[in-house]
Amino acid sequence: MNKNSPIAKYRLDYKKPDFTIIDIDLEFDLAPELTTVTARSHIVQQNKAQDTLILDGEDLKLLTININEQPWHDYKITESGIEIYHVPEEFTLTIINEIKPIDNTALEGLYVSGDALCTQCEAEGFRHITYYLDRPDVLARFTTRITANKALYPYLLSNGNRIAQGQLDDGRHWVQWQDPFPKPSYLFALVAGDFDVLCDTFISKSQRKVDLEIYVDKGNLDRSQWAMTSLKNAMQWDESRFGLEYDLDIFMIVAVDFFNMGAMENKGLNIFNSKYVLAKPETATDHDYLGIEGVIGHEYFHNWTGNRVTCRDWFQLSLKEGLTVFRDQEFSADMGSRAVKRIDDVKILRTVQFAEDASPMAHPIRPDKVIEMNNFYTVTVYEKGAEVIRMMHTLLGEEKFQAGMQLYFQRHDGSAATCDDFVQAMQDASGIDLTHFKLWYSQSGTPELTITDHYDQQNQQYTLTVKQMTPPTLDQSEKQPLHIPLAIELYQGSGELINLQYQGQTINQVLNLHQAQQQFIFENVKEKPIIALLQDFSAPVKLHYNYQDNELIFLMQKANNAFNRYDAAQMLLAKYIYLNVSNYQQKQSLILPDTVIDGFRAILLSEQLDSALIAQILTLPSENEIANLFTIVDPDAIYQVRKFLLCQFANGLYDELYAIYHHHSLPYYRITHTDMAKRALRNCCLYILSFADNKKQADLLVKSQYEQADNMTDSLAALHTAVMAQLPCKDILLTDFDEQWHKDGLVMDKWFALQASSPNNALQIVKKLLTHRSFSLNNPNRVRSLIGAFVNNNPAAFHMLDGSGYHFLVEILTELNQKNPQVASRLIDPLIRLKRYDEKRASLMREALERLLKLNNLSNDLYEKITKGLENNA
Repeated sequence: MNKNSPIAKYRLDYKKPDFTIIDIDLEFDLAPELTTVTARSHIVQQNKAQDTLILDGEDLKLLTININEQPWHDYKITESGIEIYHVPEEFTLTIINEIKPIDNTALEGLYVSGDALCTQCEAEGFRHITYYLDRPDVLARFTTRITANKALYPYLLSNGNRIAQGQLDDGRHWVQWQDPFPKPSYLFALVAGDFDVLCDTFISKSQRKVDLEIYVDKGNLDRSQWAMTSLKNAMQWDESRFGLEYDLDIFMIVAVDFFNMGAMENKGLNIFNSKYVLAKPETATDHDYLGIEGVIGHEYFHNWTGNRVTCRDWFQLSLKEGLTVFRDQEFSADMGSRAVKRIDDVKILRTVQFAEDASPMAHPIRPDKVIEMNNFYTVTVYEKGAEVIRMMHTLLGEEKFQAGMQLYFQRHDGSAATCDDFVQAMQDASGIDLTHFKLWYSQSGTPELTITDHYDQQNQQYTLTVKQMTPPTLDQSEKQPLHIPLAIELYQGSGELINLQYQGQTINQVLNLHQAQQQFIFENVKEKPIIALLQDFSAPVKLHYNYQDNELIFLMQKANNAFNRYDAAQMLLAKYIYLNVSNYQQKQSLILPDTVIDGFRAILLSEQLDSALIAQILTLPSENEIANLFTIVDPDAIYQVRKFLLCQFANGLYDELYAIYHHHSLPYYRITHTDMAKRALRNCCLYILSFADNKKQADLLVKSQYEQADNMTDSLAALHTAVMAQLPCKDILLTDFDEQWHKDGLVMDKWFALQASSPNNALQIVKKLLTHRSFSLNNPNRVRSLIGAFVNNNPAAFHMLDGSGYHFLVEILTELNQKNPQVASRLIDPLIRLKRYDEKRASLMREALERLLKLNNLSNDLYEKITKGLENNA
C-alpha cells in the first residue's frame, strides 16, 4: 500500500488563500513529446503575516523562476509543488517548466488524444501543467499564447476571445486568446489539432452575434449537426427560462476520444467526450440523441452556474453541479416529454444514488471530508444535488425561485460562492425560511417515509400519519428529521380528484414534513380515498405504504400525474418481486396473478397515454433497481425472478404485444419525440415478446428487424433482444455488427456493453474481448463499455459464488491503478459494497479488497474507497 497513508481534507478547515493571482499570461511551446510552459502571474499577498508562497505542481520539470524579472533562487521543490520564500507583497512571478503530454495516461492536465493535444483541469489538473494556486477560490484573468507546428496543429484553441495570431519562419504558427472574465484554473482549457469544423451563429436577446464552432475529428462533420442544434436550443432556452445571456464573442466545443468525464465546461471552450457530440441515425440511438442534448445543455448552462459564479472550495461542488443538473433536466423536459424525463431521472436516483447512500461511500451532497476529490464527482453530488434544488423549486414556486436566482447572481457574479450563499439568496428573495431545509446539504443517506392512514366515515375525515427515518451511514451514525416536501393527491373510486381541505380551508397538495412523525387531517372526504403519494417524486426518499393491488392498478390507469402512473406500476411489480425472491430462495413456485397482467394490458392498450410513457411502465425494473429492495442482495434469485416476470408478461400479453409491435412500425427515421416514443414502445414490445415460449417467432422478428433497420436505435434494439433472450440468431447478428462497425469506437462501445451484459458466460466473453481489435485499456470509453458494463450492469455474473468476477476486477484495477486512477476508482464501487451480500460473497470481496490494498503505489483514488469498504465491514 502507500508508503504514507493519504491525508484527508475537511470542509471546516477552509482558509482563505494567503496569496491570490489577479492575471496570468501563459505561453505554450507545444509538442506531444515535450511542451514548454511559461507562466507570468500577477500575485498579491492577502495575508500580511505570510511571505512564503506555496504553489501546487505535479509531474513538472522546473527550468527557471523569476520574480519581477529577476532570477529567484530562494525556493524548495516539494512532493506536491513548490515553496517560494520571502516574496514581496505584490509581484510578477515568471515560471518556466516542461511537461510530457505523451506520457500522461491519467488524462489530467495536458495530454494526447489521438492526434490532438487537449487539457482536462477539473478538479486539480492544472497543477500538471504549471506551478499555480490550483484552487477554485483563486480567480484570475487568463491570456494564453499557443505556438505549435502548423501542419500538425492548424487549430490552436483556448478560453475567451481570439485576439491575435501569426506565422513563424520554421513552419510553426501562434494564436493568442484572452478571457476577460476572472476564472479559477480548473476552467482553463487548451486544444491543438487538425479538425473538421461546423460553424454557425447565434443572435442573443440583446442582438449580439455569437460565433459557434464545433470541432470534430476529420470525417465526422456529418455527425455534429445535432450537437449544434442542441447548443442553439440551450442558448435560447437559458435566455427565455432564466434570463441568462452568453457573454463572449465565440463559443466552441471540441470532441475528443480520450476523456475521463462526459464533458467539461471550460469558459468559452467546452471539451467533450466524443460520445456526447457525434450522432447520425446510422450510428447513434434515440437515447444517444437525448444524451447529447442534455450534456450540451448542461455544459453550456455552466457558463453562469459554475463559471460566472464558481465554488469557493471543492466541498461546495454541488453548488454548481446540482444546480446545473437541475437546469439541464428542466431543459430536456421542456424540449421533449416532461413525464418521461422525470421517470428517467428517478431511475438513476433509485438505481445508482440510493445504492451509493447504502454503501461505504455514502456522503452528503456537500461532503465534510475528502481524501481524493475525483471520488466525489458522484450521483449524490450531481443527481441528488439536483433533487435538493428541485425541492427548493417545489417549496418556492417558479416565480420566487427565479427571483432567488437573480439575487444569487447579483450578489455573487464574478466570485467563488458556497452552498449556504445559494440557499440564503433563495430565502431572502422568497421570504420562505429554509433554515431547516439546509440539513439536506449536510446529512447523508436516503430518508424513508412510512405512511399509514385512517378513514373516519362518520366524520368524513381522512388522517395521514407520516414517519420519517434516515438509516445510519458509515460517515454519520446519528440522523435528524429533514424538511421534506411530500406532494399528494386523493382520488374517489370514480377517478375524480378530492379537494384537500382542513377547517374550511383548501390545503396545498405539498405537505411539509419537519418532524420524525406528523399527522395531516383532511375533511369533507365523502368516501375512503385512494391516495397518490410522492407526486412527481417530490423528494428523494424511499416510500413505505401498504397499497393493495387494486389501488395500484387504479393509480396506474387513472392518476393525473404521469410519474405516479409509472410509480404505481413499479410498486405493484416490487410486491411480487419481493414475494418471488423469497419463494425462489425457499424453492417454492413463483407466482404472478392474472389481475396484475390485466392491469398492464390496460396500459398497453391505452389510446390516451403517450407511447414513451407506456414503454416506461411496461419496462421491468433492472436487476440493480430490484437489489435496492433488499437489505441482503441475492443476485441469482433476482435474475431468475426478473426473467420469470418477463416470461409471464410475454406469454400473457403476447397477442397485444405482437399487434402493437407491428402497428408502431415507421417508414423512415426522424429525430422527433413522437417518433422516438413509437420506437421506444415498439422495441419494448419486441424485447418482451422474445421471452415468450414461441422462441422461433421471436427469432424471426428480431432477425428481420435487424436486417431491415435503417437506424442504430432499431438495429441495437434487435441485437440487445437477441443477446438478452439468448435467441438462436444472436451470434450471427453480433458477428455482422462487429464486421460492419469495428472501426468506429463509439458504435463498438454499444457492442462491448451488450456482450458484457450477456446472461450466459459473460466473464469468459469479457476476457476474450480484452484482446479485440477495437478494444483498448487506455481508452476510458472502451473500459467503461466493456468492464464497467460487466461489473455494474451484470450483477449475477459479476457476483458469481466462486469469486471469479472479483478476481478479474482485481487484475484490471491493478493495471489501471497507475495508468488511470480516475477510471479505476469508478470501476471499484460494486466491490466495496460487501456488506450488502451473503457471508460467502462478502468474504471473497473482502479478500479482493485486501489484495488491492497491498499494491505498491496505490493511488489515492482507490485507497479511499478500499479503506472505506473494509472499514464498513469490520
